[in-house]
Amino acid sequence: MYKIPLFIVICGLSCFFTSPATVPRPGLDLGGIRNRREVHCRDGQYLNNNICCLNCPAGTHLKSPCTTPGERGQCEECADEMHMEHSNHLPQCFTCTNCRSDQEVVRSCSRTQDTECHCKEGKFCVPDQACEMCKKCLRCGTDEEVVRNCTATSNRECKKIPSQSSSGSDAVYIVPVVLIIVIVLVGGICWYKKKHARGSEANELKAEQHAQGRKNEEAQRPGCSSLIFSQPRVRVQSSANVEDERQALCESCNSSANNSQQNLTSLPPAIPASAHRACLIANEPNLRAKEEPFLELLPVNGEESLRKSFQYFEEVDIDYYKRFFRELGLNGNVIKRTDQLSYDDKIHELLNIWFEKVGKDASLNDLLKALLEIDQRRTAEIIKEKALANGLFVLKAQS
Repeated sequence: MYKIPLFIVICGLSCFFTSPATVPRPGLDLGGIRNRREVHCRDGQYLNNNICCLNCPAGTHLKSPCTTPGERGQCEECADEMHMEHSNHLPQCFTCTNCRSDQEVVRSCSRTQDTECHCKEGKFCVPDQACEMCKKCLRCGTDEEVVRNCTATSNRECKKIPSQSSSGSDAVYIVPVVLIIVIVLVGGICWYKKKHARGSEANELKAEQHAQGRKNEEAQRPGCSSLIFSQPRVRVQSSANVEDERQALCESCNSSANNSQQNLTSLPPAIPASAHRACLIANEPNLRAKEEPFLELLPVNGEESLRKSFQYFEEVDIDYYKRFFRELGLNGNVIKRTDQLSYDDKIHELLNIWFEKVGKDASLNDLLKALLEIDQRRTAEIIKEKALANGLFVLKAQS
């Protein structure tokens, strides 16, 4: 009675252990499945086709992977102007960095290290901030002292110089000196006014006598001169009368200039040639510029010479810089974006924007011509002299 259940149990266990599901199938590699899931490469290795290969050393890149575990595949040196700083299994190296025009090379690029660039002297760029352009170092004022000098990675720091109160003994000496200076100045002004008044009276008398003599000499002569000296009494004119007479004289010059037969030598005696020339200059502001041509400059070192000359444009009058940059083609919105910068940084930023806009056609001559257009000839001459004196530009040979 108990043998039948025991037999059934034994048969059931035998069938279970001999089931096809528990027998490995031919060609099935259980160890391979386990390896593919659990393979972990060490540092300095990489996984390729389920095997670990060694990385290529710094200065090289991977050309083809290894076929045997623990070995290095075929590595190839970085090409010129390319680098790889660490061991790797990358298919190619990285391109070397080119320093900007406002930077200088501190360390040249090699196969194992990239180019290292620093801002040029007088400029800086904070490392933990985006540095699209080096900023100009801060200048300490006359009432400040330097706390920390400017470096390539930090700005100059300044602090106010503590004022020293004058002692009572200093005031004893200063007050009398100030009083003496005031007395001397007041006395000098009074003496000058009296002398000027006496001289004016004498000049009036001489002018009256001279005018009367001219009147007698020119009484019989026709034309403009007889009209000028036909007044009954001539006195030294005030500044307002002089301006009115000058305006009338210029109108006379303008009407005379319309006659092609009249020149400086044929002017009536009442209008000297020098006065006629002054009228022409007043009516034609560009006459002096035409007489004194502004010679063009040629850069000694191309773009670098032009960028180095940007510092000279700090000479531009602050009241004229907006007109200057509008003359160069920059609109008001671009100029306004630099309002938060110091004046010197504002000039450099706008010049760099202009340079990027114009491109290879950018020229110092265009900048100088823009200054001439806004009647800043003296500033243009100063910038031109500095560019020549520092060897950045030379005068263009005249044909």
